[in-house]
Amino acid sequence: MKVHDLTPPPGSRTRGKRVARGIGGKGGKTAGRGMKGQRARNTVRHGFEGGQMPLNQRIPKLRGFKNPFRVEYQAVNLDTIEESGLTDVSPETLLTKGLVGKNSLIKVLGRGEITRAVTVKAHAFSKSAEVAILAADGTIEKLSLPFAVRPPASGNALMNR
Repeated sequence: MKVHDLTPPPGSRTRGKRVARGIGGKGGKTAGRGMKGQRARNTVRHGFEGGQMPLNQRIPKLRGFKNPFRVEYQAVNLDTIEESGLTDVSPETLLTKGLVGKNSLIKVLGRGEITRAVTVKAHAFSKSAEVAILAADGTIEKLSLPFAVRPPASGNALMNR
């Protein structure tokens, strides 16, 4: 079999109906376009609404959503605490070591292991980090957030301390 021998199966391709070929039959005279008006006289593109702003331009697209009240933490893992050699871990001591940025909320995460007793003060803890610190005879202290209910809507959450 060669390329020029290929044909579609019989009945799969039918010819389009030829309309507007006289008054006889169903496709005569107005040829299925109704009586008068813009659509009877020429073609109107898909989605055209007669000059009104089309629906596909009226609705907002691809804008997404950015939560203005999001609380953003800076992550510190257990292996980082272990390598730092600190016994009292707090945002101030982590800042002096250069492990976190200024005015950042700290969340301790459970990557790595901790082998010694440490006192950790942070704004949030993951479950695995909490279990690992307590298992190593350490203590945890959850610091309060610098805002009452939720962070301010504009700017950095910690600017208004």
